[in-house]
Amino acid sequence: MSLKKVVECVKKHKRFLITAHTNLEGDALGSELAFCRLLKKLDKKAVILNEDIVPASYLFLPGTHRIRQFNRNIRDIKFDCFAILDCSDLERSGEVYRINSQEKTILNIDHHISNRRFGDVNWIQPQASCASEMVYKIYKSMRIPIDKEAALCLYTGILSDTGSFRYSNTTAFTHRVASELLKYNFKTQEVYKNIYENIPFEDMRLLEKVLAQMKRDAAGKLIWFQIPSGLLKSRKLSFDLSEHILAFGRAIKGAEVVVLFKENLGVRGEVRVNFRSQGKLDVNRIASCFGGGGHKTASGATVKGNILEVRKRVLSKIYQALK
Repeated sequence: MSLKKVVECVKKHKRFLITAHTNLEGDALGSELAFCRLLKKLDKKAVILNEDIVPASYLFLPGTHRIRQFNRNIRDIKFDCFAILDCSDLERSGEVYRINSQEKTILNIDHHISNRRFGDVNWIQPQASCASEMVYKIYKSMRIPIDKEAALCLYTGILSDTGSFRYSNTTAFTHRVASELLKYNFKTQEVYKNIYENIPFEDMRLLEKVLAQMKRDAAGKLIWFQIPSGLLKSRKLSFDLSEHILAFGRAIKGAEVVVLFKENLGVRGEVRVNFRSQGKLDVNRIASCFGGGGHKTASGATVKGNILEVRKRVLSKIYQALK
């Protein structure tokens, strides 16, 4: 479906429930906050409801204090359109999707190539750098003025999902959008500092321990890390270290694929696996073998089993693909 269908959907409905994927990061938050502002400018009712709390590093974004966290007793949200952003699979929203028991219209806005097109209106653009870039297009298509707050949210989404404009999903259009957003004079150095230079000392010590256990294959093409639940139970993390760990792996000379295995604290026998690739290997295909997905160079999956079993299965699949 096209952007035109999205605009029609927005115009047609009056009350929106907005959500994104679990493990919130810059693009999920930036896109849903900017989309919510757009709806309010159209005199629509809009509520953002997420499975997880907002990470401390993103509390600087305007509107985060109004984001609600899901619980099973929520009954007071009335909506006729369920808008899901930056989410490739309905269940990736956590338990939030269950609130749509009356099967109201689902608007699916996403840039993941693995998107399952679960919506009544699906706007999927794998060529877009991020969902925030897509929300920018909605503003332009509907001729809704972008204010400073929306610009900050959109820029944050673009910055985080392009790896500060370093990843291959960064296009000429991405830079043009960023250039326009910068005209609103928010402090870019503060955005960067909040996202990347805000790690508490205790969390950095944990990062030190994880990096010390880094492994690679004989050829040096595959780098992997693991975080067992025992390491996490001893600390109350205030910062998601996953992207930092993966960035260290990507920076290693000769590395083609980087994998992080992290045992989920909330669910016994479940491992979150994050993949990063320099481009030669399509990690979306690897992740899809384990029920996950994402992009060619950045994907993830949640796999049942203990961390040693999961690691063996995943690495075996990567070895086969690297041959």
